[in-house]
Amino acid sequence: MRFSPSRLSACLALCVLAGSAYALSEFGIEGMGVVSTQHSEVRGAVSPDGKRIVWGSTDRSGGTGGWDLWQARLIDGRWQRPEPLTINSKSNDFDPLFSADGRWLYFFSNRSGGRGGDDLYRAAVRDDGSYAAVENLGPGVNSPGDEWAPTPSRDGRHLLFASNGFGGAGRHDLFVARWDGKAFVDPKPVPGVNTADDEFDAAWLGDGRAIVFARSKNVENDPIRLYLAQCDGARYAEAAPLALSFNTDSGYTLGPTLDWNKPGELLISGSAKAPKAGKMDLYRMKAPAATGRDGCIGLATSK
Repeated sequence: MRFSPSRLSACLALCVLAGSAYALSEFGIEGMGVVSTQHSEVRGAVSPDGKRIVWGSTDRSGGTGGWDLWQARLIDGRWQRPEPLTINSKSNDFDPLFSADGRWLYFFSNRSGGRGGDDLYRAAVRDDGSYAAVENLGPGVNSPGDEWAPTPSRDGRHLLFASNGFGGAGRHDLFVARWDGKAFVDPKPVPGVNTADDEFDAAWLGDGRAIVFARSKNVENDPIRLYLAQCDGARYAEAAPLALSFNTDSGYTLGPTLDWNKPGELLISGSAKAPKAGKMDLYRMKAPAATGRDGCIGLATSK
């Protein structure tokens, strides 16, 4: 379980957020009334061709299970026709992200047949936009614990994800695994970011020269905030809160993803004062500059 939806909703109602005049100048809501609705929408993923957006919802009716994956299509310049994905199960399905080549949709699920808890999965994307059978990513990245937010690198050679089942600094940590030609294997802690808190929901910027990630003292009970860190050539250094008005130490901001179709833009999940559709909405902002160096993907083995 990533977080308690009931506690999340209650905390969001109490959060003191920035005024609308400033908010509207730095970000925009994604798909008002279609993608962002009165429900909770988390981690939006745009297909590389820009024609589809997929996201997770914890409480939207019409799906198969409690947490489901949803999709809308770009029609006449607007997101339209929201519908649950056919690959949803009666269990939780969440944290979608397309591969950079558009061939795969990655996500996590606690459906039966996994290794325990939340496992990482993917489904091939057919030429007509439909999805093939779901496949578990295997023991190389799935533990008896929980794995979240699978994020393939642009070249497909590495997978960034969060787990509480591979050791690390404490609670959920960020890991990066490498592709060995058959599977993602040998997960190593992402250098420089893991602490005794929960670190999860990460996105690489500039092909790994920077990283945006979520941190919480306890993801089940405490606020969640996004952080940005630049690579110094060996590790991500001096993580600082992402510059975004509603990314406060008392709110819930998470689920960053880079838009493959518009790599200068970042999608995030949170609750601004305005514009606002529901409990958790999807927002689009300019991606922070990746001013760091290469060298942080898959190299270090310490926190």
